[in-house]
Amino acid sequence: MDLSAQTTIIGIDPGLQHTGWGVINSIGNRVSWIAHGVINPPTSLPLADRLAFLARELRKIIELYAPSEAAVEETFFANSAKTSLLLGHARGAALAILAGEGLVVSEYATRRVKKALVGTGSAEKDQVAFMVKRLLPNCDALKSDSADALAVALCHATERKMAQAVLRAR
Repeated sequence: MDLSAQTTIIGIDPGLQHTGWGVINSIGNRVSWIAHGVINPPTSLPLADRLAFLARELRKIIELYAPSEAAVEETFFANSAKTSLLLGHARGAALAILAGEGLVVSEYATRRVKKALVGTGSAEKDQVAFMVKRLLPNCDALKSDSADALAVALCHATERKMAQAVLRAR
């Protein structure tokens, strides 16, 4: 793992109605924003078609920005089993596409992402979005889902740096 080399990272905040995505560059201790957005599968479609829509759109983003690594937020436990299952479908589709496109995929719990950006795992969404904007000042018009996706990508960039430091210390 060479941190002096440029690495393009895509972060994903999976959801069946809104899947946030964000792409950053990481070089050493520097990160920079490339792009972000939200994939919104039409809710009128059957589940399988919504997942296929998500997969097609995610492939287009991967082809356009050519990331080499991916970071995906783990699904939190929703209030109902049905909601958790639907979130799991979207997350599974995203993981399969990312891995199928040859990306190195890492997964992060929401609390870990919040702690990496804000310093506490119990941070509020607006605190996370604030830190994303501070760390990536060129990104604009952030929606909650894309802010979360960029936060996951930033968390991954931080984790990469820590892993490199551990390897150097050995």
